[in-house]
Amino acid sequence: MFGERIHELRAGAHTLRLGERPWLMGIVNATPDSFSDGGRYPTLATRVALARELLAAGADVIDIGGESGVTNRPAVTPEEEIARVVPLIERVAGELGAVVSVDTYKPAVAAAAIAAGASIVNDVSGLRDPGLADVCAQTGAALVLMHTRAEPKQRLHDLSYDGRMADDVVTFLRERIDLARSRGVATEQLLLDPGPDFGKTPAQTVEVLRRLDDVLALGRPVLLAISRKDFIGAITGRPPRERLAGTLAALAWGTDAGAHIFRVHDVAEAADFLAVREVLSGSRELERDARLADALRWEPS
Repeated sequence: MFGERIHELRAGAHTLRLGERPWLMGIVNATPDSFSDGGRYPTLATRVALARELLAAGADVIDIGGESGVTNRPAVTPEEEIARVVPLIERVAGELGAVVSVDTYKPAVAAAAIAAGASIVNDVSGLRDPGLADVCAQTGAALVLMHTRAEPKQRLHDLSYDGRMADDVVTFLRERIDLARSRGVATEQLLLDPGPDFGKTPAQTVEVLRRLDDVLALGRPVLLAISRKDFIGAITGRPPRERLAGTLAALAWGTDAGAHIFRVHDVAEAADFLAVREVLSGSRELERDARLADALRWEPS
């Protein structure tokens, strides 16, 4: 599927050519309450170190968020969110030279993050505040349009959408594309996300992912945020940090389906998975003189 849907994404000073291979978006949470890694990286220094580690492992983009999506905590103020993300973005975009995405639905936070060096706004609210589109139009930052019927920090499992959630995703994203363009955002700045788990039961998420081709038909590159998600937990019966195998299965499926960027926690494992897959599929050759170093043949005793 890769090579069939090539897109250019305008993201501030960057022009990203997507579709020639899967891209990995590494996750760095500047929050104390993430659903899967809350508290593991409590300081600016540890978060910068994590970003450096993810880039070395193969991340193409670093996604930085200052408010967890967990629904049992209140929203943080824009001022608090800015205080969390701006120093980190400055370091990751400046010192590490990374392409940075900011995970926010608040225009003030997006504006501050872009000024600090972010070039993509990852809006998990489905453009609930059109002012976010205005910020992207004014700055040239790319904008992720994600499907959700739930308000930020709210959980919604509406069984009336069973069997028609995939159609709703396509209709919703088409409307949001039109809204963003009406506010001055260029089509080339738009990236689509069908929103796994957001306002969806696990079965509804599966329905949407099985119909991913309909989202791709909207004509913009697709981001899949599949890492450690609830639908994987529902299938496997595993808690978040034990969902790597399930995440890699979803990554394999998404790659075959033609998605462009995959938002993942475990970048090294995802990169290894894709590397072996590429060689075995023939899309990349293994050098004839390749040999395994003796130090890698066995684990030290």
